[in-house]
Amino acid sequence: MKSKGKYIPMLLLTLLLWLAWQQQWWKGPQRQPRVTAHNNTSIATTDKRDKKITEKTPAGLNRHAPLKYTRHARCRMECRHVTEAEVVGILETGSVNNEKSNPQDEPCPTYALEGYSEEGQHLRVVFAPCEDTTSVVTCIDLDKDWSCSCN
Repeated sequence: MKSKGKYIPMLLLTLLLWLAWQQQWWKGPQRQPRVTAHNNTSIATTDKRDKKITEKTPAGLNRHAPLKYTRHARCRMECRHVTEAEVVGILETGSVNNEKSNPQDEPCPTYALEGYSEEGQHLRVVFAPCEDTTSVVTCIDLDKDWSCSCN
């Protein structure tokens, strides 16, 4: 009967690990933008930053345009484990960060769109619509610093 007591700590550890796996505690909390009304325009702000992000699509950005990926964007996507499907998802549903966008950029304006991937990655993707295609300029994970040696 004495041997039953030595299994209790192992059972408790197993239960704790199972609970951690179920809750995915190691990923941290999944933050979603908080949406508020401002001057009849839908504005979303993140909890982490005190900046305004608009959900309106700028006039120069086609959310369904064919995409070209710059070499830099491909490198950043690879480092940060971001797929083309996730980039397309941000283009289609992301909110424009006006502080990181530059509609006056030459030769093409740039728009920084932010959102969450299906896996919960908080991403900022910079797009440059030019003529009939849109270039993906870069991709940033807003919650995690990845080791990357892109130029």
